[in-house]
Amino acid sequence: MNFKLRYKADVKSLAYMFITTAILVIQWVWIGFNPFIYVLYLFMAVSVSVMTHNHNHLPIWKSKTMNVLTDWWLTVFYGFPIFAWIPTHNKNHHRYNNREGDDSITYRISEKNNFLTLISYPTISGYYQQKAIFGYLKDMYAKDKEKFLICISQYVVLVLWLAAALLIDWKKALLFVIIPQQVSLFSVLIFNYVQHVHANEESEWNHSRNFTGLLNFLLFNNGYHTIHHHKAGLHWSNVPEAHKEIEHNIDPILLERSFWWYIVRSYFLSIFIPKFRTNSMRLERLR
Repeated sequence: MNFKLRYKADVKSLAYMFITTAILVIQWVWIGFNPFIYVLYLFMAVSVSVMTHNHNHLPIWKSKTMNVLTDWWLTVFYGFPIFAWIPTHNKNHHRYNNREGDDSITYRISEKNNFLTLISYPTISGYYQQKAIFGYLKDMYAKDKEKFLICISQYVVLVLWLAAALLIDWKKALLFVIIPQQVSLFSVLIFNYVQHVHANEESEWNHSRNFTGLLNFLLFNNGYHTIHHHKAGLHWSNVPEAHKEIEHNIDPILLERSFWWYIVRSYFLSIFIPKFRTNSMRLERLR
């Protein structure tokens, strides 16, 4: 078996996987619930969602077997079979990029950008992505039985993981398995929303909002979204340099330093301070 990584930078991914697993074991076996460790654990759950994204665009390993094993690990911590990224994200979102036809468009229900649209988006987007997932499974069953079986294996592993956890201790399963999974699933859709809402989906450079601060160090450069749509196969470790090459083309209003300041400003302070509300580039174009 080939244990070689495609990129040495993914030692960081492996470290995150080890830390996430270790925290689960420590909480389940020894210390139980500790608020400080649990907050760290929920952050690691968020990082899992980013790693699933990266792994589906560019698998971590050169070995097919190792990639399948990594699929399984990510699936049980992510809370959903990660092959689902292929039809919903790789094949759909990157094709339409928040334009009509994108199952994850940010303006399906409302053109507004506020706290209500933010927190409702993951459920709405997740619902509309299911058709693409089942369509992909049907297509793989007809055209590529091996890929179909790999996809089904992720469902099997996830169900066995959840069943075992619930049977051993349902309270710990809820706290240390199911809630972190939901945080992982929820957070990645929140990221997608804030990266595209009120941007101009028809623009070559202004279709995405970028976050250029510390969050990128912690979450594998996930804040650089414009360059990701231009070079989806670019490894996360090479994204900052590539972003610098195109940054001058992006409207400064879509270049945010702090993710958390954007969240606080746009979804909380904006309720009382109108100048903190975002303006829709999409609606400006349509006018």
